[in-house]
Amino acid sequence: MEKMDINKFRGIFVAMYSAYDEEGEVSISRVKELARSYVHTGVRGLYICGSSGEGILQTAEERKKVVEAVMDEVGKVLTVIVHIGANSTRESVELAIHAEKNGTDAVSAVPAIYYRLSEKAVETHWQKMINASSLPFIIYNIPQTTGFHLTQPLFMKIAKQDKVIGIKMSGESVFELQQFKANAGKEFIVYNGPDEQFLGGRMMGADGGIGGTYGVMPELFCKVDAFIMENKFKEAQELQFKINSIIKRLLDYPSLYGACKYILSLRGIDTGVPRLPLLPVSPTDYQSLTMLNEEILKVIQEYTNIKEKEMMG
Repeated sequence: MEKMDINKFRGIFVAMYSAYDEEGEVSISRVKELARSYVHTGVRGLYICGSSGEGILQTAEERKKVVEAVMDEVGKVLTVIVHIGANSTRESVELAIHAEKNGTDAVSAVPAIYYRLSEKAVETHWQKMINASSLPFIIYNIPQTTGFHLTQPLFMKIAKQDKVIGIKMSGESVFELQQFKANAGKEFIVYNGPDEQFLGGRMMGADGGIGGTYGVMPELFCKVDAFIMENKFKEAQELQFKINSIIKRLLDYPSLYGACKYILSLRGIDTGVPRLPLLPVSPTDYQSLTMLNEEILKVIQEYTNIKEKEMMG
């Protein structure tokens, strides 16, 4: 594989939401509008078709449409990582090949879900994807949803390959995150997954973060990252606490994604509602979400030069 610019994988990546029309079908125009909305927020790139993007709930053809739309709209200005994880290894391989044909920057995958797989099965699953294209591969470790806990020996076996450039660590232990970084080396990219501990992950060695709540407040995560780079740790902590207060309230709704998508609609970016079994918010939640959106915009304005009217499209 040719020498790549590894720096394009460092920083803040929005785990982009799904974008459906009124009938619940993938909307190319809405995918493009959503992707475009992040171009000037300071983020490094997008992580698409992952948990926030509902990739597991979409068909392979739908996921391909999302990839094509995103690459067409922002592929030249943002780093795009595509989640290709699926229960079937065959489908994951198909998505890897498609991602490469469309010029994405990297692919990533969780272990297959539902079946309780052995380490050998997960290794084989990932290796087939790694071999399917020349794209860099990023491991996605999220044991609380997949039921698979990635051990350090298996991690090192996978990570020693040149194509494997990083890991999205969505487990809850920042110690384990630090161990992934320590064992794989300085140039290996480690992403913090849990949004509420972004600061903790970065302080323990993460090179950046990938998160779903970034989608409604990317500027705030970029600012925490900037504070860290400037050694302003007290300011970073204060802002992370404000972010966590927002996240805590978002988690009170029937689904996190439903709440975040409704907030985007208040800003003129309509992405539809989540696909069942993920629940949408109910009309009784609209007023409180409108107030929460206003509070988020005020915090963004407090920490940036962006005015509320600009955020509202």
